[in-house]
Order: sequence, then C-alpha cells, then structure tokens
Amino acid sequence: MSYIALLTTGGTIASIRDENGISRPGPGGLGLDVASEVTVRHLMSKDSSTFDFGDMDRIADAVAEALVDDACQGVVVLHGTDTMEESALLVDLFHDDPRPVVFTGAQRTSDHEAPDGPVNVAAALELVLDDANRGRGVLVVFGGRALPARGLSKWHTTDLDAFVSSAEPRVVVPRVDLSGVRVDIVALYPGADAVAIEAFVAAGTDGIVLEATGSGNTNAQVVDAVKSCSVPVVVTTRVPVGAIEPTYGGGGGGADLVDAGAVFSPLLRAGQARVLLAVQIASGRS
Repeated sequence: MSYIALLTTGGTIASIRDENGISRPGPGGLGLDVASEVTVRHLMSKDSSTFDFGDMDRIADAVAEALVDDACQGVVVLHGTDTMEESALLVDLFHDDPRPVVFTGAQRTSDHEAPDGPVNVAAALELVLDDANRGRGVLVVFGGRALPARGLSKWHTTDLDAFVSSAEPRVVVPRVDLSGVRVDIVALYPGADAVAIEAFVAAGTDGIVLEATGSGNTNAQVVDAVKSCSVPVVVTTRVPVGAIEPTYGGGGGGADLVDAGAVFSPLLRAGQARVLLAVQIASGRS
C-alpha cells in the first residue's frame, strides 16, 4: 500500500508553552487528516536554531532513505522555521527523485488557540499527492503558498505567510556530508573592518559568506581582507529581496570584491549561500 513518509524534527509546530508562556519542545499534535496512509518517523525534537550541519545531514539522509521504498509517494518534513531555508536547500541539492519532498512547520505552537500547524501539514500532504508536483524538487508549504526551496528566505518573524522565494534554478549535485565543514557568515555594516574575517580564518574556517550592504558592497578594509584571505569568499546581501551584482567600484564596491577574489551569490541570501558553499567545499569544487 502506498504511503507518505512524514519526518519530524521539532520546531514550533511540535512545541507547547509553559506556565510562563515560553515555547518548549514537546509532543505537539500533527493535525493529520488525509485519506492517504502516513508513516511517521521522529528524527529529533529540537529547535531548528540549534541545528548544525550534522543535523541537516541527518535530515537529508532520512529523506533519501524514505524514497528507497517504491511505495513511498513522497516525503513531508516538519521543521522549525528559523533554519528551514537551509535544510530545505540542502535536501534539494541532492534530491534527484521526481517524488515530491515538502517542508512545512508553524509560526504558532501546537497549544495555541488558533494553531497554523495542522493547516500547513494538511496542505503539505495534499501537495505530495498531486501528480503535478512531481519533478519540482523540494518545496516549502506555508501560509497557503507552495514555494521552491531554492532562493527561499524567511521574511517575517510572526506572519503566518512567513517565507519568500527567488525561485533559483535547480541543479542536483552528488551527495556529500557537511559535518566536517566549517563555513562562517560575516555581517557587514558601516565601519566594518577585517577583524571578523581574520578571526574566522584563524579559527580554521573553510569558507566565508559576506552579508554585504545594498547590491553587495562594503569598504576598502574588507576588500583588502578578502584579497589576503586564504579561503573562498561568497558575497550576498542583507537586503531581503532582489538580485545583486558587482556594479560598484570606488575601493569598497562589489566590483572591488570580485577583483579581490570573491564570488557573488546573485539570489541566495546568507543562510542558503552558506549551505551551497559548504556543499561545494565538501565535494572538492573550487
């Protein structure tokens, strides 16, 4: 008999509030109300803000293991919203099966008077059952919308429609483990200097993502640090929406960063750019 594999990892959807109103990981109801059989596997019970690459590897492996069974129609992953964009991208990078993989979660705890988790779970399960979604890769269902994992970012801390996506084109790569890779993000701001970049290099980082201003800009100090940096550097932006490109010079513009050896990530924001860079490093790519 065919079924949908549902993987739980924790997050707000599985959390309840204590007597002080603080959300804590808990048993949280899943709101399963679909005709198709659902097989649930509890992977972990953690806030996604605490995830590392090892946890994300575990999710990617569990998705692949579920799809080994031909009776599995697709996979739904319940995940916290804080780092859903990172895990969803990682799975999508390796997902070469036409069957849908759908991530979802909740902005409200399971004991909220109007929880959004059950609606999101039901929508995710229905999406898996719709043949029109075969071959679309990993999707994120949230607040009534289905979005591609590529280019996904969380745009709002509390709105039930929490995500936007730039719909980055899909390219599938061979599976690699990320648990031994370190990639750090450096936030840039007026007056930023080389301290953070130099500290991460000294700590043994394998790569750095610069969360730059505007269309990928900074200052001459940061450009000099990138030029002398011994690890790959990717440039993204702190601006929530829109493509970026290295069009500014003047000593600290995006064009200067490229001249110093950095590579631009036109659409992926810092979280997903970090995952993609880690995958490239783990696979031995430049």
